[in-house]
Amino acid sequence: MSSMSLSPQLLAILVCPRCKGALDYREADSVLACAACRVKYPVRDGIPIMLVDEATPL
Repeated sequence: MSSMSLSPQLLAILVCPRCKGALDYREADSVLACAACRVKYPVRDGIPIMLVDEATPL
């Protein structure tokens, strides 16, 4: 699977769907991580999957 970068504009508006906190984009792992909830959301083909059910533990 190829890694795609997310636009800075998109990253600026994305928040954790669980706590509404800030997310850390980890491009090498293709995930958006929430330190407050200790979960990560997958980024597949450049599309963030921001569903609580898709989150996995950090």
